[in-house]
Amino acid sequence: MYQEERPFSELTVQHSESHPSRSLVLAAYGAIYIIWGSTYLAIMYAVDTLPPFFMAGIRFCVAGAVIYAWTRWRGLEAPTRTEWWNATKVSLLLIVGGTSTVAWGEQWVPSGIAALLLATVPLWMILAEWVGPDRIRPSAWALVGVFLGLVGIAVLIGPELIAESEEIHFWGTIVILASAVVWVIGSLYARHVRLPASSAVSNGIEMFAGGTASILIGFLLGEHHQLHLERISTESIIALVYLITFGAIIAFSAYMWLLRVSSPSRVATHAYVNPVVAVLLGWVIANESVTPRTGIAMLIIVGAVVLITSTSRD
Repeated sequence: MYQEERPFSELTVQHSESHPSRSLVLAAYGAIYIIWGSTYLAIMYAVDTLPPFFMAGIRFCVAGAVIYAWTRWRGLEAPTRTEWWNATKVSLLLIVGGTSTVAWGEQWVPSGIAALLLATVPLWMILAEWVGPDRIRPSAWALVGVFLGLVGIAVLIGPELIAESEEIHFWGTIVILASAVVWVIGSLYARHVRLPASSAVSNGIEMFAGGTASILIGFLLGEHHQLHLERISTESIIALVYLITFGAIIAFSAYMWLLRVSSPSRVATHAYVNPVVAVLLGWVIANESVTPRTGIAMLIIVGAVVLITSTSRD
């Protein structure tokens, strides 16, 4: 990897990637655990009156511009052309393929179900590490976890698909599951490609590039015909502001930094906390239904990823 032992600036403090502060690491994990669990509900409110790709594009363009402007004001080293291009490729995987598509899917899939589907990230992560360039062979217990995770997904969506019920939208479900796989590919790619030494610089580029691409996709999908400023609700605006500040500037930055200082499997542990937060918030705030089968699926999926990550190696 190119990035080991390279110094970078994360927000206001300079840190060494090889010896990160324990308190900073814990704070970063807290951000991706709690904040990202709440973003599924925020996305649901945002796409209620905002087209999904436009919403995601605005979210990341604003966040990326703010972060990158901050790095230039701080006088951090400007990225090379290669680093710009590599960061852009990462953004297409993580922002467009792994995040904007989730916003599209949440037009039909409840926030709690979306979070449960994305709880499969550790399952795909361990498989990708196994077949990828690192060739990290999973333990037997981790493989059991992969199997249990797939069982959990079958429990969650299988009956509706067989019965052709509209309770769970087929294509929305498939797209969100696919976004989990793309997210894993982007996360691992980011660890093996040369990016700017500063995590903040890299994050700014990735968010702005990914946001721009999402807006372009929105135009291609005709979302500009669906955008009516006078119809945008206050709830959607508040949700968008929350997604920009907490979901992108804080939590996404924390995630990308953790990929540099911790193992992908351990970083992926956010995926088993997020569903719990999302389902509870969806139930309390949005009155989303929590059926017994949803609860069983959640327990199976969460148990599977806990089993995987508890046996992962840093």
